Amino acid sequence: MEGQERLTMAKILVIGAGGLGCPALQYLVAAGVGLIGIADHDVVEISNLQRQVLFGSSDLGLLKVEVAAKRLKQLNPEVKIILHPVSIDKQNILEIISHYDFIFDGTDNFESRYLINDACTLLKKPLIFAAVSGFEGQLAVFNVEDESGIKTNYRDLFPVSPATGEIPNCSENGVLGVVPGIIGTMAAGEIIKLIAGIGKPLINKLLHYNLLTQEQYEINISPSDEYKQLDSKADFMNHYKENTSQSYMEINLQQMNELRNHPSTVIIDVRERHEFPQLDSNIYKQIPMAEFAGFASSEIEQQNIILICQHGIRSVAAAETLHQKYGETKNIYSLKGGISKWRRHFLTKQHE
Repeated sequence: MEGQERLTMAKILVIGAGGLGCPALQYLVAAGVGLIGIADHDVVEISNLQRQVLFGSSDLGLLKVEVAAKRLKQLNPEVKIILHPVSIDKQNILEIISHYDFIFDGTDNFESRYLINDACTLLKKPLIFAAVSGFEGQLAVFNVEDESGIKTNYRDLFPVSPATGEIPNCSENGVLGVVPGIIGTMAAGEIIKLIAGIGKPLINKLLHYNLLTQEQYEINISPSDEYKQLDSKADFMNHYKENTSQSYMEINLQQMNELRNHPSTVIIDVRERHEFPQLDSNIYKQIPMAEFAGFASSEIEQQNIILICQHGIRSVAAAETLHQKYGETKNIYSLKGGISKWRRHFLTKQHE
């Protein structure tokens, strides 16, 4: 009874209503958590359906947070659900997470993970972290003291964020759909353990899980002195002002098509030559990332440079490479979401 009452009083924010967030949300709602916030700015796409189990084909194009809330209310109408249909960034994260007791990071990119971690560390919010790739998953609990009074965070494990595009995310590397289901469900279990005060949560430990062998092991995490902890909101804002200045602009399909008609525009496809769909070479110049460094050393005549790839990850890395050379003298763009997000357009153009 005491544990159930604690669940009823708990306020949990789930960031990312994707492969990890969907199963976590289902079991937290079913367990009777009193208030749940869902933060995600994306809409449902067909590529989501093999792992994001709150959504169906009839939901395509709808906001994930709205569809998720509708399904979850059917599961447990007594749970209060607050929607945050926004992209979590440095401007809004401190205000949003300040209203919750526990934060679950179900995002799929390093920029978001470090941002969420630093905000939770500053505000002393328990952070449940999960990540998946391929056939493997990881899970940890941060910002919670162990029996010795020691607590750690994501930067104690990985002090320095990798460069944008350096390590592929799920969209680039792929993930078997059941893996986020398993890890997301395990994350819900860790949250319930923390709230109810039962068992041994993964405090200061990183659990690694391999689906192919059903093996798992734990790594102990110790505090690191390789980074300076942000001690105030001013420190937080200054840090992200200095470290997240964007050297390119992410654009959507409409903006790309408008720029394409400009006489001084080049669109560069940085995918490898074996990737599909193959695009019209009269419109798209193909320079695979394996060859991009050599290409970037030559001079590009056009003023507007648009970079595209399958999911909008490699194109960001290529954009930053070009910015190092040209600075503000050229307009450098990356197609957000890549070809997969706008697949219908590219397939249509291919057959025209």
